[in-house]
Amino acid sequence: MAGLVNALLIVAVVVVVIVRQFRARPIDTGRRWWLLPVILAVVALREPGILDAHHRTESALLLGTELLVGLGMGAAWAWTTRVWTEPDGVVWTKSTKASAIVWFAGIAVRVGLVAIGAVVGVHQDSSALMLGLAVTLLVRAGILVWRAQSLPSAPPAGAHTRAYGDGMARVTRKEGV
Repeated sequence: MAGLVNALLIVAVVVVVIVRQFRARPIDTGRRWWLLPVILAVVALREPGILDAHHRTESALLLGTELLVGLGMGAAWAWTTRVWTEPDGVVWTKSTKASAIVWFAGIAVRVGLVAIGAVVGVHQDSSALMLGLAVTLLVRAGILVWRAQSLPSAPPAGAHTRAYGDGMARVTRKEGV
């Protein structure tokens, strides 16, 4: 049953992450960008079946490869994501078509790893996939925060920046007492 729950959790996280990342969003470098990947890693590592008891070496190699794929995919996804600063100083991000290619390539490699494991006879638990996803998200978020912090994010001192609603007539209402 835990495998099904993990699989559903993985699918839910992937759907939420992909949908959110392909829309322009402001990056908040001060928030806990590492929290979701750490939670996923803890959930993955608490499962006893992350390594196959009968094929420890092979499953450890597959897990290591999964983690390397996660590192590469996270870095490639972060570097194919567009990052820019708006005139008001807010840093924005949006994944690109190249980011979608990175996702499809990463999924294809992971399917290949599962196929190799099946051919070798290694029982692979969904916790290995979840751990790889956690690494992907952690690396991507870390690189994006680093990229966002390296951009000029604040307007020059004393400069007036326009905000939504500037120049619009203001309607004030008096409350009767």
